Amino acid sequence: VQLVESGGGLVQPGGSLRLSCAASGFPFRWYSITWYRRAPGKERELVATITSTGGSTYYTDSVKGRFTISRDNAKNTVYLQMNTLEPEDTAVYYCYAPIGSSEGSWGQGTQVTVSS
Repeated sequence: VQLVESGGGLVQPGGSLRLSCAASGFPFRWYSITWYRRAPGKERELVATITSTGGSTYYTDSVKGRFTISRDNAKNTVYLQMNTLEPEDTAVYYCYAPIGSSEGSWGQGTQVTVSS
C-alpha cells in the first residue's frame, strides 16, 4: 500500500491550492479516503472524507464551503481543492486509507503554508 501526497506549498491568505493523493498497491475504488492535517503544536485533525464511489463526502466545520474533496477512481487519485485559504489552514496534510494494517495506511504528508 502506498499513498503519495503532492500539491502543497506557500500561498497567500485567500489563495487556493489543490492537493493530490496518488494511491497504489490496493483496490483503490473499494475504499473511502480521508484527508487529515496536523498544525504545529496541535493534534491531528480530520479534514474531509470521501466514500469509495465518491457519492458521499464529509467535511470538518472549519473547511465547509472552502474545501472540496473528490476522487478519480480511474487514476487512483483523491484530490483536495482548497480555496479561500486562511493562516489557520497551515499544516501538514496527509491522506489516509483504512487498509494495510490494523491502523490503516498514511502518506508522507505535504506541507501547506498560508502566509503573507
